[in-house]
Amino acid sequence: MTAPIDHTFVVRVRAALAAQVRSILAEAEAEAEGSGWRDLQHRQLAERIKALVAATHPVNDPDGTWAGTDLFGPARRLAVRLGELQGASGLFTGGDNVDSPPDSAFSVNDLAEALLLLRADTPSAGDRTLAELLERLLTAAVPALVSGGVHTPNHRWELSAALARLFLVSPEPALAARVDQWLAEGIDIDADGLYSERSPNYAAYVSNPSLLTIAAVFDRPDLVDAVERNLDATLDLLLPDGSVETVMSRRQDQNHAFPLSAYLIPLRRMALLRGRGDLAWAAGLALEQGVTLPADAAARLVLDPDIARVLPAPVRPERPRRRVFEAAGLLVDHRPNSTTVLFGGSDHARHERIRSGLANSPTFLRLFAGAAVLESVRLSRTFFGKGPFRAGGLTVEPDPAGEPTVTLAETVTASYYQPLASPDRDSRGAYRLVDEGRFSAAMDFGRRGRDDVALTTVVRARLTAAGVELTLDLTGAVVDWALELAFRPGGTLTGARRLDDDRWQLDVPARVGAAPVTASYRFGRDEITIDLVEASDGQDGAWSAACSAPSYEPGEEYRFLGGTDAATGTRLYLVGRVPARLRMLISADRPA
Repeated sequence: MTAPIDHTFVVRVRAALAAQVRSILAEAEAEAEGSGWRDLQHRQLAERIKALVAATHPVNDPDGTWAGTDLFGPARRLAVRLGELQGASGLFTGGDNVDSPPDSAFSVNDLAEALLLLRADTPSAGDRTLAELLERLLTAAVPALVSGGVHTPNHRWELSAALARLFLVSPEPALAARVDQWLAEGIDIDADGLYSERSPNYAAYVSNPSLLTIAAVFDRPDLVDAVERNLDATLDLLLPDGSVETVMSRRQDQNHAFPLSAYLIPLRRMALLRGRGDLAWAAGLALEQGVTLPADAAARLVLDPDIARVLPAPVRPERPRRRVFEAAGLLVDHRPNSTTVLFGGSDHARHERIRSGLANSPTFLRLFAGAAVLESVRLSRTFFGKGPFRAGGLTVEPDPAGEPTVTLAETVTASYYQPLASPDRDSRGAYRLVDEGRFSAAMDFGRRGRDDVALTTVVRARLTAAGVELTLDLTGAVVDWALELAFRPGGTLTGARRLDDDRWQLDVPARVGAAPVTASYRFGRDEITIDLVEASDGQDGAWSAACSAPSYEPGEEYRFLGGTDAATGTRLYLVGRVPARLRMLISADRPA
């Protein structure tokens, strides 16, 4: 008995593929005039080949839209161009990563799938030539992929997926043996279901699809289990706007929103394999956002036709619910009318540097209330160029009412150095060039006594039904600080003093008394309100005003290079001087 087909999914994949093919054919015309594919990287060329081949299959073209169109001709030209980019090692050239097995693996995955698609039907005279071109490209790449290395965690799985697809093309034992070597390292996924890079981008585009491919080729159900755990985590990281939280990521996506659409195929596959209604619901949401990779989805319809089966009945995840990702230092709290995100898992506290591959974001609070979104809350300090507050951990404790209180803390120090002791002096004044932590100097810092200056920040966030009660305590060095609340553009901010087009200041009196100190951000009918409850020195003394104007200080690591990680949007500032205690209620208001 034929399983029922999810026609909505199939129709949308076909439509997305048709749009991609039309774009490629337009490029082919430009290429004939000398302005088409010459500047494309090898991954872009390989993806186009797979799209063109996928479109030739009746599954993806039931109405014969492309019946009178030569799709193989452009595909052959693309393959020839790829051959020109293939070096003596068999790896493809181009991009920042030189002689890169994992970067070439991305293209090999697409080329191997294109060849498998060609083999799925009886080859015609036209596609036999293309198949031979692809076979030559793949054969040349095999030795480098079998022996080559990687430099990021997800590369292991992309490379192994390429080897698995090459195994389907030609089942050589060396391919399987190399995959076993990589898998023997263990999958880099923690108890909460996050891969070590904590990146939705790489989970969606690399790790999850790669592990599912390896599992299917080599019968590894444990890899399927890993993917399911990551998708479980993704459900709890899913925000009301349809994006997946990225603030904890260690990769490039930590600074921008990431759509659920990229998870479409793994969500469908797992919903079908495990009968999961919640994953089916998420797959439906992903499909509504669009088919991100039409060639991949269309290839699945041919090579993995079960992907088109009707999914289990969708089940929306319940609210309220809360998830603490302990290793990542992240809490996501979903309430009926809002979602609150608290982050204290920055790698900066331990590594003391901004680096690709580290979680660097200084955003420690986000709040979603329908269209009104508090994108980022950050605490900036003027303290030796150390940059904004970044907590190195997150603790969660229940209050007497059972609501969780999250504590984030950081102590930063800078030093002044004493004269060298007599045995360590050099009459020539020549001393070792040493990295002090903030900068380098020929001072031989390690041999000197030091006087430390410290600044301690403790942030407590008590979750409430409406949002969060936020308390900040700053002690130590007497410096200016600025609390920055950045809202998603499009709404209206009231109750604060305008500084310029996008920046506002909530003036803090020396004592918060009977008169309310309140600001609100409204977008349509949705609103986020900030009520200032306390402003003091934390010891029953008066509040100290800041000496400088509100601003965001990114720190020396950015400023030295002329860069910044500053937030954008509508920004509201509260400023003061250490010592200080600031307590406020941040509440979501969404009409029923």
